[in-house]
Amino acid sequence: MAKILVVDDEADLEVLIKQKFRKKIREKEYEFLFAENGKVALEKLIEVPDVDIILSDINMPEMDGLTLLSELHETRPLIKSVIVSAYGDMENIRTAMNRGAFDFITKPINFEDLNITVEKTLRHAEAVKKTLQAIKENNILKMYVDENVLNFMGSREYESAITANETIEGTVMFVDIVGFTKISETAPPDTVVSMINTYFDIMVKAIIGQEGFVDKFIGDAIMAVFRGDYHLDRAIDAALAVRNQINMLPYVKGKEKFRPKVSIGIKSGEMISGNIGSTTLKRLDYTVIGDTVNTAARLQDAAKENQIVICEACFESVKEAFHCEKLGNITMKNKAQPLMIYSVLE
Repeated sequence: MAKILVVDDEADLEVLIKQKFRKKIREKEYEFLFAENGKVALEKLIEVPDVDIILSDINMPEMDGLTLLSELHETRPLIKSVIVSAYGDMENIRTAMNRGAFDFITKPINFEDLNITVEKTLRHAEAVKKTLQAIKENNILKMYVDENVLNFMGSREYESAITANETIEGTVMFVDIVGFTKISETAPPDTVVSMINTYFDIMVKAIIGQEGFVDKFIGDAIMAVFRGDYHLDRAIDAALAVRNQINMLPYVKGKEKFRPKVSIGIKSGEMISGNIGSTTLKRLDYTVIGDTVNTAARLQDAAKENQIVICEACFESVKEAFHCEKLGNITMKNKAQPLMIYSVLE
């Protein structure tokens, strides 16, 4: 749901906004907040920090719209503002734009024009959010970004967005290459690196194909996270694709004959998402932690060659979509009760 803050000292405008956008409000597409001047608007932003866009008048008591724009430019530069004012002269328009306004609408309001402008501004705000999310999820960027860009990224607003922590619902998958440690001890380094990169590339393509993202590479294993609709189903589809494609690879010739196989553990549930690491070393990874992640890792430990292992709760969620086989109970560290596990066959 998009959150829109309307800043105007005209009480009638609140009624008009609620009337004209009643369908989107009823369908929970938009949530409108209201403030009678710029000072109250800034206070409102402290209470509700996830406002997407602002619609603001210019002429208001205590703090006018142009002053509000200046304040937002300093403290909340990612929030896009649209000026809605009867003062439509070029001087006010240019001042508003110079202070960071995204667009300008004159009063009396043409609500069809306002609706189009709101949609356009929200699309832009959403694009900015997705860019920030992509940066957080692709830590490799940190190795290549110019120092000046990093300094720009050090603004308070960017830092607030980049370090935001949240509880999310999703699925974690651990994929391990069975027996790879043994081959890595006997094969030349160049061969080992080439092999594991080939295997990882196959896995990553399968994960991305199901709209998952690689959280990290851990030795000869991958940790992946799936969010959104049907995240557990998509994770299992990715796991099946990984297993099938790895099984099609030929034997590797060397001192010891090696054919890659995988063992996979999958668990759904709540987890904490945030930047985890050491601020002293300036090394923070945007990752997920919690019992769901730990359990997925333990399920992968329990999985044998070519097995995709899930717990009973996950089995109950997907048993009509996937053919599974009960494996029995396993005991897990820090768990009072044994955990019933299942193998996904197809």
